[in-house]
Amino acid sequence: MATTWDADEAKLSLTTSGRVHGGSRATKLAGPASSAGLTGSAGPRARRRLGPGPAIPFGLQIGPVLLVLTWVVGSALGWIDPRILSAPWTVIEAFVRLIEQGRLQDNFVTSATRALLGLGIGLLIGTILAVIAGLSRIGEALIDGPVQIKRAIPTLALIPLLILWFGIGESMKVTTIALSVIVPIYIHTHNALRSIDSRYVELAETLRMSQKDFILQVVLPGALPGFLLGLRFAVTLCWVSLVVVEQINATSGLGYMIDLARNYGQTDVILVGLVVYVLLGLVSDGLVRLLERRVLSWRRTLAN
Repeated sequence: MATTWDADEAKLSLTTSGRVHGGSRATKLAGPASSAGLTGSAGPRARRRLGPGPAIPFGLQIGPVLLVLTWVVGSALGWIDPRILSAPWTVIEAFVRLIEQGRLQDNFVTSATRALLGLGIGLLIGTILAVIAGLSRIGEALIDGPVQIKRAIPTLALIPLLILWFGIGESMKVTTIALSVIVPIYIHTHNALRSIDSRYVELAETLRMSQKDFILQVVLPGALPGFLLGLRFAVTLCWVSLVVVEQINATSGLGYMIDLARNYGQTDVILVGLVVYVLLGLVSDGLVRLLERRVLSWRRTLAN
């Protein structure tokens, strides 16, 4: 007649598929942990990673490269009508021709000057307004409402009014870009300021910090992540606004070059201008990302 130990040993042999044949009484008496380890899997189950995983080298460039390859293959095989979209080699020829003529450099300098002026003015005004509204209830009451109204009105819808106010010169173009930049900088910086942990404020009060030291050592570092996020949106809107304003009664700039090429049906020149805009957008966004990684290297987030 089989004993209880014999039955248990038979079960153990079946559950381990012949790899463990029986067990001694010492193993049985070792406790529930030992029994669970034998009857379970061969070892502890590896912890499952729930994040996005390790970074892919040059991962951000994979999408654009695939897009360009699709364009090259489609043009080479005749799938893309050159009257609709010029081939990449035709665009390269137009790019070289424009450089030799000096047109691309001149228009690029004009566009870059407008963009940097508008971006700088918008960053300064948006940051100041966010700090005032974020640190003062009176400032918030006076500033937040008008900014939210501006947020609801597309900047491009203000162009007719801005033309009446500033004419069709550089002032109108720079002002349009600055108005586009102000809103994302204000929104994200103001939100970051209001999200600063109140314990830091209490600590600053306990240490009897001055208003200046409080702003420099607590407020600005705490709002930096939100400011950099707003900066990425601001840079994008800067280039979008530049494209539009340079096609309105302009006599120079990349947008003017594109609009002029449209009148003559020069698809290759239009694509040259668009490629330059794309490169400017990618480079500027990459610089902001690099700045964010350097300045906020102390943070441990899902991205890293």
